[in-house]
Amino acid sequence: MKDWLQRNLKGDPILWAIVLLFSFISIAVVYSATGTLAYKKMNGNTEAFLFKHTGLILIGLVCMWLAHRVDYRHYSRLSLYALLLSVPLLLFTFFMGGETNGASRWMTIPVINQTFQPSDLAKLALISHLASMLSRRQQHLDDFKTTMLPVMLWVGTICSLIILSNASTALLLFATCMLLMFIGRVPLKHMAVMVGIFVVLGGAGLAAGQRLGTVMSRVTNFTDKTKKTPFQLEHSYIAIATGGIAGKGPGKSTERNILPHPYSDFIYAVIIEEYGLLGGFVILFLYLAFLYRGLKTVMNSYGAFGGLLSAGLSFSLVLQALVNMGVAVGLGPITGLPLPLLSMGGTSLIFTGISIGIILAVSRGEREIRPMTGEPEDTARIPKVSVSY
Repeated sequence: MKDWLQRNLKGDPILWAIVLLFSFISIAVVYSATGTLAYKKMNGNTEAFLFKHTGLILIGLVCMWLAHRVDYRHYSRLSLYALLLSVPLLLFTFFMGGETNGASRWMTIPVINQTFQPSDLAKLALISHLASMLSRRQQHLDDFKTTMLPVMLWVGTICSLIILSNASTALLLFATCMLLMFIGRVPLKHMAVMVGIFVVLGGAGLAAGQRLGTVMSRVTNFTDKTKKTPFQLEHSYIAIATGGIAGKGPGKSTERNILPHPYSDFIYAVIIEEYGLLGGFVILFLYLAFLYRGLKTVMNSYGAFGGLLSAGLSFSLVLQALVNMGVAVGLGPITGLPLPLLSMGGTSLIFTGISIGIILAVSRGEREIRPMTGEPEDTARIPKVSVSY
């Protein structure tokens, strides 16, 4: 058994263990959070969502395994094609996609009749391509025309298209790109220009899109303390407060029957209600451990592309998790972002699996590819971060 695992599960073994542990926790929590909903909508079949979610997790794990078997340097080339595909898909979804809660975020794939969220593909493609662009231009970061114009073009375009129908995802993606640029030693003056461009393009996209009213309402509800607490947050607070230290026990949540989307947006509140603050701290610790292992891969990376790729994908997943948990406890306005690796979802689980598979491919590559083939294509090792003005 040990030999089989060593042959088939390459890369960071601790990262594998964290992901598998998240998968088991997700199955248990989603089963609890969807029990009542399944009973009402599936004619008493309380296991309906359990089987569907478990199947999607297995598909996500298979995608993760397949992605981690690929030489991570190939993702540098694939990222550009994925970006070029993302642009028309985002536009098509905005104008003709399926609408949910007043936003067109989904498109239906013909033949198989399954929904797909193009922003998931766009996020993965942009982070991968940004890592590729920065790694290939490490010696020319001060050259605005050669280095920064392509970066600004892609970051501005993708984030502006996503913000048309999904403001929180666009803001989180832009924050991830800024972190990646900082790690990649982009001068602060260029990063300041990037922020200015995003403010203009993002503001225009928000005004022209579908979410301006929702964003303004959520920000106002969060900042104006004289207003009544929104329904979702009120019951999220109740779930957290009644969970206590050790929780009510698995499957004993009461707020899952009241909270909107207890299996997705507010699954962290259900976790604390059933498993207490101890369970909440365990989940937070696992995400921080995930980030640590992802950044350790960065520190051990010989090539700039592998390090930047692992850093960008790690930050993207963990930042989204921190935002989701922060919303549940009242540290930020409601966003509608799911909790990665735990929330029930469709294509998001698959793209999360691919992202983690790429991180594992980087850790595997630094252990196997470099000793076998010598230096990777991007021979520039990431130096210590130095700030340029």
